[in-house]
Amino acid sequence: MKFIFFLSIGTIFYIYLGYPACVYAVSLVLWKEVKKAPFEPHVTILIAAYNEAAHIKATIENKLRLDYPKDKLEIIVISDGSTDGTDDIVKQFDSSKVRLLRQEPRAGKTSALNMAVPEAKGEILVFSDANSIYAEDSLRHLVSNFADPTVGYVTGKMIYVNADGSPIGDGCSTYMKYENFLREAETRVGSIVGVDGGIDAVRKELYRPMNPDQLPDFVLPLMVVDQGYRVVYEPAAILKEPALKAPRDEYRMRVRVSLRALWALWDMRHLLIGKRSHYSHVLTLSRSHVPNSAAAKPPSRQAASLPSFLASQPPSFYAFQLWSHKVLRYLAFIFLIAAYISNMMLWHASFGYRALFVAQNIFYLAALAAPIFEKHGFKSRVLYLTNYFTLLNVASAHAFIKFVLRQKMITWTPRKG
Repeated sequence: MKFIFFLSIGTIFYIYLGYPACVYAVSLVLWKEVKKAPFEPHVTILIAAYNEAAHIKATIENKLRLDYPKDKLEIIVISDGSTDGTDDIVKQFDSSKVRLLRQEPRAGKTSALNMAVPEAKGEILVFSDANSIYAEDSLRHLVSNFADPTVGYVTGKMIYVNADGSPIGDGCSTYMKYENFLREAETRVGSIVGVDGGIDAVRKELYRPMNPDQLPDFVLPLMVVDQGYRVVYEPAAILKEPALKAPRDEYRMRVRVSLRALWALWDMRHLLIGKRSHYSHVLTLSRSHVPNSAAAKPPSRQAASLPSFLASQPPSFYAFQLWSHKVLRYLAFIFLIAAYISNMMLWHASFGYRALFVAQNIFYLAALAAPIFEKHGFKSRVLYLTNYFTLLNVASAHAFIKFVLRQKMITWTPRKG
């Protein structure tokens, strides 16, 4: 029982502290600089939207105000069967600058992107959420990374706007700071594992159609790594999104993201054993999922000839990153449960075990009590973090059960902020 306890505690510390420390240490020795430079390729911003009438106008206006040559920028909004007037709002804009595509019947974000990419004129595709507000210079910062021929995918920095100081807002904001620190270190060793989705960019020639149930924010970056290119983090490209105020909204979102990420890891499992595959053998997408014209063209001769060792770290190291940053993170709830049960069974072993068991109970009671304290005007960042940490792991457990039961989620509902 002691072995199980110490193994569980050790794994938990490794997941949240050991791995970040390891990657940071490696990054100090093997620093792979991204060779940025002023770069102005033609860019297409893709916005998938379902019933986003409350946000879509402000989002489009924000994109039109970006500091970027207007003749090299187009915006495509894909309405996924919207019924709230989203389409009418998009049609109010100049059609030469903002194009509307409608997906009917509703089929989800991934299918919407598959449909829109063949229509895009840009060399670089930028993915924005329907409520994502970019800093004016964010697009320039994003595309400057593509001056480096080894870079295939870039993600920016998400900042959660939390005007009312709600606990979930504070929790997820701190969580993003932790993730962004990790992404900076991972960028320096080669490629990051996980992106934001609301401010991402990819070379169009590297885009591959995905199954409707696949999470584009996770699967597409893995596909780019699989092709021998780097996925990097650009902290100067700023995105602002409202934080979710209600714990139930954050919980539902985390379950959905975790479930789709688990399926993504399963679909791309060859990367977990340090292998790369040719896409004709990896993808299971049938032609019925996307129009014939959606088949992405192969990379140019120049891009295809790029030696993979110049673009990314060895596949075996990226496999180590995937296991540490994603697989173990999503399975952390197993080690948390094992640590709690084994600690309880060791209650009579010594005073130390009793103290640790009491500490665990205090931690989880604090997580449960955080919303109650907040309602009575008592705010504590420590309480918020315990609550958010617990929420993340309960959501992961819920998603894992759905994964084992082979359940999938294709469509989504707008975030509530």
